[in-house]
Amino acid sequence: MKLLVFAHVPPPHHGQSQMVQYLVEGFRNDPALGIEVIHVDARLSEDLTDVGSARGGKLSRLLGYCWQAIRARFVHGVTTWYYVPSPPKRNSLYRDWIVLLLVRPFFRHSVHHWHAVGLGAWLEEHARPWERWISHRLLGGPTLAITLSAFNSPDALRFHPRRSEVVANGVPDPCPDFQSTLESVRRQRHRDRQSGGLVRVLFLAHCTPDKGIFDALEAVALANANEANQPAAQRLDFHLDVAGSFVTPEDEARYQERIARPDLNGRVRTLGFVKGEAKSACLRSADVFLFPSYYANEGQPLNLIEAMAHGLVPVTTHWRGIPEMLPDGYAGLVQPRDPAAAAVALRRVALAEDGIRFRTLGLARFGLDAHLRRLAEVLHSLKR
Repeated sequence: MKLLVFAHVPPPHHGQSQMVQYLVEGFRNDPALGIEVIHVDARLSEDLTDVGSARGGKLSRLLGYCWQAIRARFVHGVTTWYYVPSPPKRNSLYRDWIVLLLVRPFFRHSVHHWHAVGLGAWLEEHARPWERWISHRLLGGPTLAITLSAFNSPDALRFHPRRSEVVANGVPDPCPDFQSTLESVRRQRHRDRQSGGLVRVLFLAHCTPDKGIFDALEAVALANANEANQPAAQRLDFHLDVAGSFVTPEDEARYQERIARPDLNGRVRTLGFVKGEAKSACLRSADVFLFPSYYANEGQPLNLIEAMAHGLVPVTTHWRGIPEMLPDGYAGLVQPRDPAAAAVALRRVALAEDGIRFRTLGLARFGLDAHLRRLAEVLHSLKR
């Protein structure tokens, strides 16, 4: 089948754009999946600070992308289009209105892939009546809604799709040499932790309050304070690596002021935005992945999937679809905005887990090949 993908790939770098790139490249590189992709790279922003803003020039670019999609409909004879609806943000929602009004009528089948969550609930609880009406009119009744998890599905169902399917995210194995190079290291580090010593903690995400950067700082500070109650020979020393970009100068200034205080001074390394070998290095060198997110539109975070694939032990939140990614009753799940609970969980999981089971779980549930096969399966079902 032919599929018109109307969505952007990096930059900016975030989970949604990365997954679109995996989709486009994955289908193009594997003809056996039977999906011919015609891609309209509808990028309106070059960096995170510009995402969702109403800036001059964006409208003309958006109209140009709409024309590309309509033209492709007839040039390539494609009747199914794929779209990623916006999170609950007005500027992004208004962008959706324009695209759906101009493009959707030309296609027989509409596929809405819900990477962000919360739009349906936001429309019911916070939108103006006319915004709610227009949104349901334009977004409602797609042929197929794809969600990332069972948690996400009720939000998509508010728009009354003809069918709804769950397709988990997937990534290429970011650590293919794990068994030969890192598995034994993970086991040895875990044995070493039983006698105390350094525990390297990694925060890898955009450095915003709702992604948990400041809760991560407080959790590490509290975890080290708690160690004063342990016998000297068994004390753990938690150090934090922070990998990610700051979206606002105010957040960066607040961060710099916090890490300069005595309880964190010398225990935090600021790595900035990392990719490629630098990203691989920080994932390999860490022991625990700390991600205390309460981001409103959190779907199925790729950073957590990548951390698990590297055998990192996660400490994260009971938030959105995150608990579905981890074993039932896992001790590293804490309530959002509770650094004290995260501090306790850091010690608990550092001593209890070597990370190997998370590597196995991550590959089984979130491998790219399985993701693409499942996505192709639900797309081909449109022909039945």
